[in-house]
Amino acid sequence: MQTIKKISSIIAFFISVISISSCNKELEQVNEAAIVPSNLPKLDQSLRNNADFSLYYALVVRGNQLSLINDSTRSFTMFVPGNAGIKALINALSGGLVPTNAPNAVFEAFINNQVPVEQAAAIVQYNTIPQVIRSSSIPNTYFNFSYPSTLNPLPSVSPLLRLNIFPSKINGAWLNNVPIFALDREASNGVIHQTATLAVPAQRTLWDRIIADTTLKFLKAAVERADSGVAPINSSSLVWVLSNFGPDITVFAPVDTAFQNTLKLVIAQALISQGLPPQTALQLATNLSSTPNVFSNPLLYGALTAQTVKGILVYHILGKRAYTNNMPTTATAFPTLLNTVIASHPGVKLSATINPPNPFVVSATVKDVYNNSPAANIIINASPLTPEPFGTSDQEYINGVLHKIDAVLLPQ
Repeated sequence: MQTIKKISSIIAFFISVISISSCNKELEQVNEAAIVPSNLPKLDQSLRNNADFSLYYALVVRGNQLSLINDSTRSFTMFVPGNAGIKALINALSGGLVPTNAPNAVFEAFINNQVPVEQAAAIVQYNTIPQVIRSSSIPNTYFNFSYPSTLNPLPSVSPLLRLNIFPSKINGAWLNNVPIFALDREASNGVIHQTATLAVPAQRTLWDRIIADTTLKFLKAAVERADSGVAPINSSSLVWVLSNFGPDITVFAPVDTAFQNTLKLVIAQALISQGLPPQTALQLATNLSSTPNVFSNPLLYGALTAQTVKGILVYHILGKRAYTNNMPTTATAFPTLLNTVIASHPGVKLSATINPPNPFVVSATVKDVYNNSPAANIIINASPLTPEPFGTSDQEYINGVLHKIDAVLLPQ
């Protein structure tokens, strides 16, 4: 009984999505093409006909979603992991209590007994688009185009409310940061793309992660300093941007040691310019920059003004979701939120290294175009697809993506 309770609580923690709410400011208008009569089976039969989809089919049945994908009057795109992907996920969620080499029947029993119906429904709906998107229509331009899924977490609020997903064909084929292994399995009422594992909808906001992460205390303090004098419900507030569902952004989050190193040098240079001996200035700067209180220290208000800190922070934010797996392999410049104030600013350069045949990024950097500061390395997950709050890169949130970096970028 204790084992069952443990597994159930783990599942609830990782894949409970019933409380998620999201608002698409510019929801794509889905114009469904007319269904052409076909001898092909419908999507539900296509899943049943493929033995490798048996566990995902069990999830569809568990979530009472057969009526959705069996609808001949509509067309869908489904992102479906094979059995190995489902097994790996359940193995991870169960803390290894369900071994990957267990018979399929064990995993089916887990789905039927441990995954609540509403959670299974939400997962299937999130991995389904209410229109046909074949591989020829998946964009290969950066940033990824967002498609509304069929998941409406709060239909009582609005029938148009949807959570978005982000398929792409940059550096391979992907759904968000999950590899797509096989494309374009045709059915009479849609198409199936096979993924490595499930894309699981986020539960929290970027700000939730920042305020809870013990390695991002300086970032939290910097955001609060930048918002000095701004009401938290104001859309010009960084806390508002990081806490609400309307924005869809990427945050490059310097870890605490990155802030400490940068602030120590900046403060030391300022003290030296005021006449302090270099050794004395460096020691004082080291002490001042040792805690997040550096941003609330009245002695430094003149140097770390709210406007200055905010300028640095928005330089670390992109106005679109940027997954490492889609980053260019040659350093390429992209605008940041700083461009909303300084339109001509060249932005930051992104680059990633992929080591085939492994599809995942092994290293990635973000740097300021003027080379005012060292290139920041994105701290890549210890293992691919590590979910939040345990991972360091490609951390998925309701309002964007977070990557931890090891340096602070300074715009000119």
